[in-house]
Amino acid sequence: MRKLFILGLDSAPPKILYENYRVKLNTLKELIDESARYFLRSSHPPITIPAWISMFTGKTPGELGLYGFRHRRPGDVQESYIVNSTHIKHQTLWDILGRMGYKVGLVGVPPTYPPKPVHGFLITDFTTPSPEKPYTFPPWLKLEIEKRFGKHLFDVMFRSHEKDKVLDEIFRMTEQHLRVISYLLAKKEWDLFAYVEIGVDRIQHAFWKYFDEDHPRHIEDERYGEAIPRYYKLIDDWLTEARKLIPKDAMIMVVSDHGAKSMKGAFVINQWLEENGYLKLKEKPRRGRDLSRELIDWDRTIAWGWGGYYARIFINLRGREPRGIVKKEEYEGVVKQLKNDLRRVRGPNNERWRTEVYTPWELYPEVRGDPPDLIAYLDDLSWRSAGTLGWNTIYLPENDRGPDDAVHDWKGVLAIYDPEESIEKGVKGEIKIENVYGLIASLLSINPPP
Repeated sequence: MRKLFILGLDSAPPKILYENYRVKLNTLKELIDESARYFLRSSHPPITIPAWISMFTGKTPGELGLYGFRHRRPGDVQESYIVNSTHIKHQTLWDILGRMGYKVGLVGVPPTYPPKPVHGFLITDFTTPSPEKPYTFPPWLKLEIEKRFGKHLFDVMFRSHEKDKVLDEIFRMTEQHLRVISYLLAKKEWDLFAYVEIGVDRIQHAFWKYFDEDHPRHIEDERYGEAIPRYYKLIDDWLTEARKLIPKDAMIMVVSDHGAKSMKGAFVINQWLEENGYLKLKEKPRRGRDLSRELIDWDRTIAWGWGGYYARIFINLRGREPRGIVKKEEYEGVVKQLKNDLRRVRGPNNERWRTEVYTPWELYPEVRGDPPDLIAYLDDLSWRSAGTLGWNTIYLPENDRGPDDAVHDWKGVLAIYDPEESIEKGVKGEIKIENVYGLIASLLSINPPP
């Protein structure tokens, strides 16, 4: 089997990697220019989890039962659980390769915490709660890594007004990751090596308005304006050296799970639901208050929502919710009305929005797990959903959870460099993220089960 090194850049958009917008890249540009290049169409929803695991299983989020980083516990408005590796019930690409006797290396691929056995080695992803937890396979790899590089840094707090601290911590985390990857490339055997860097996503969320001159709240700042170009240069410079550690005949894939673009603002979904009669509250909430079960007048509430890069809407369905009022025979009518009302929402200046609203059953061939009743992408993802209450408007200029400059976009990148030129170079069009699984299998000349 041909060896394959996958460099996963979480949220890297075509604007940067294909169009070189405000960045100067050398090795990355050279690789991409000599690659078969696709525009990657992300998952529904285009979120880190489930996007990466959809790529590596060939399954849609509905089949996986994964609709985001966190999920609502059925029957509760507040209680949620964080997705982890135990929720993955389908075979991954590395499971199949391992059973075939090939060695795999995984670092930072979401969600791989808690670590499961692999035929090779594994360091878990950004969902790892603490470096005090077991985060490697084999278990002794943790000691080997920490002896050389210190406690592993999994993520940073990027929604913060302390921009200097955020910037320093993102670079410190990524620099450590790159040293670890170089060590593993040099010291370990592998046939497939997949490394996903979450720092790309974090630097873009934290500094996009300083970087993108088209951002509606663009700010000129000498240091922060160079944060994203400097970050991509860090990756690019590292890759120049790392290529010396990758076998010369190995294929290299540069891929993202979704793209990024400017956040126009946050739409206060629960206030909109209240104003339109779907949600009833017992009292007027203070500014920025989270929706809670105690605040809701359940006997008169039809639906409520969750915030995030997309909106999740839940119907107060009788028989499913503890105090449900919507009868089963009324459910389809309520869903249809909600969809129509959401699609008619216009922007703060009465501008037309491109809002898409779906039931999970409209999006996926199978719906598993704990799905929301409706999935809404506000103005083609340009506006995120704010779940808090008590604001004097339903349009917030920024995220209600702390500073955040960017939202996710549908289009990511997928470039495959083959030094033996068995793959035709050039632009290949669009590929759905769940179809990347089959593409990788064909590159490696394996026949995974459907």
